[in-house]
Amino acid sequence: MKYNYDVAIIGGGPGGYVTAIRLAQFNKKVILFEGKNLGGTCLNVGCIPSKAMLRISEVMSTIKEAEKFGIITNEVKVDYSKVKSYKEDVVKQLVNGVGYLLKKNGVKVINEFVTEIKDHDIKYAENKVSAENIILATGSQPFIPPIEGLNSIQYDTTDTIFTWKTLPKSLVIIGGGVIGVEMAQAFAPLGAKVTLVEVADDILMTEDQSARKLVEKHLKQEGITIITKAKISKIEKDEITVGNETIPFEKILIATGRKTNLELAEQLGLELSENKKFIEVNDYMQTSQKHIYAIGDIIPGYQLAHAASHEGLIAADYIANNNHHKLDQTKVPRCVYTTPEIASFGLSEEQAKKDYDVKVSTYNLAGNGKAISYGDSTGFVKVISEKKYGEILGAVICGAHATELISTILAVKNAEGTMDELAHQIFAHPTVSESIGESAEDFFGLSIHQP
Repeated sequence: MKYNYDVAIIGGGPGGYVTAIRLAQFNKKVILFEGKNLGGTCLNVGCIPSKAMLRISEVMSTIKEAEKFGIITNEVKVDYSKVKSYKEDVVKQLVNGVGYLLKKNGVKVINEFVTEIKDHDIKYAENKVSAENIILATGSQPFIPPIEGLNSIQYDTTDTIFTWKTLPKSLVIIGGGVIGVEMAQAFAPLGAKVTLVEVADDILMTEDQSARKLVEKHLKQEGITIITKAKISKIEKDEITVGNETIPFEKILIATGRKTNLELAEQLGLELSENKKFIEVNDYMQTSQKHIYAIGDIIPGYQLAHAASHEGLIAADYIANNNHHKLDQTKVPRCVYTTPEIASFGLSEEQAKKDYDVKVSTYNLAGNGKAISYGDSTGFVKVISEKKYGEILGAVICGAHATELISTILAVKNAEGTMDELAHQIFAHPTVSESIGESAEDFFGLSIHQP
């Protein structure tokens, strides 16, 4: 049978557009459907705009702390219209870049939603095309919890928070996970009074306990109110009742996670996970219908942009070359862009102890020369390894630039290196990365600058 395209990709986020380009590089005829904006949630309303906002808040925090470096500043004011413009310029530049790359590689882009898929046929608007293979990369959307009164008020999610024209004087954030905490730190330094409400026992429950305690300490130093084990009884127009306390707000952000977009998967009758929240796939991202693949938030695994991109590359390589590459979930880096940052991969100490004789090596950044000279020595490096041979099982870095540093340890693991190779690597001085070497030397009880 002759098809219009070799591959059709539904969704132009970091999973979809990266996959489209790679398949085009493999000389496949590719069509990409994106009903909203190229770059998807990550580029337009998620990863990128949030990091732009966090950068602005970081600059503000640095200015406020300038006196400790001997720099006296006058009163600093925020022009939120310019803050918003900066964020929009960043997003626009990257969206345009994605469009350029797709065009450069000969990918056909259709700015329409797909309404139906039947076998190899794809319907959109009043048109239809066919493809030999189809990749679903439809992503996710904010999950809205069933809280009394929520549907009767105007609330924001991460899809809308960056459309604000003015900075709110008070902001309540429901959800103390990664998104909620990052947003708290994005707006508090700019002058918003932020209250973080989390129903669980603690914030950042997916992260290392020592790391989240350091982040929590910093949040409180920034004047952010944290309420955990929260019992939310109701929300009204401009106030929320938590336990016996009523908290007024100008804006309220719902940051309670995301739910997958499975409409097309359900229409196709694809096999779903036991909890019906994800599409089941094999190691090469094939669904129960072998010509249909799925990547990104809609399949089990980490709901991260770089995970989606890598899953797409695995699918592309399998479709084009029948190469059997697989995704090792223990090698996916996880990053939290708080202050201090948290970055990790692999097994936690608790997880590793279930199957291994474990040794945990640590180094406190309080002993690192570069961190001290920059006035930012809060944090640590922790490497979880197997005791006998020094196999690296996982790692956590908490501190400034942790999200950049984590790849050094991960690269050694990917090269099948052990704590011995990591300890003998020569790190430049003075750098924060030296702390990685010190943590590896701690495995052998030989760390020089351990405070």
